Amino acid sequence: MKISSASSPSVSIAPQVGGAAAAPAAAPVSAPAGTDALESAVLQPAQKALGALPDFDAARVAELRDALAKGELPFDAGRLAGLIQRFHGSKA
Repeated sequence: MKISSASSPSVSIAPQVGGAAAAPAAAPVSAPAGTDALESAVLQPAQKALGALPDFDAARVAELRDALAKGELPFDAGRLAGLIQRFHGSKA
């Protein structure tokens, strides 16, 4: 994925059901009768609002990229690696 300095985002990430992309598709969960329509009516405004938002703040990304290039924002690769490892956990 390449992030450009364009003012509008060009990357779109589709929501995934069931977590990680590599995980097998989960079997459909059966809900009590009539709840699908209720959930749809309740979630529809939130889904529309979420769909109207950009995937990321391109201006903020450009600002941070510039700060990194100028050396104004410290970068600690070891700390980043540790945070990634902690977030994803070990598969031992």
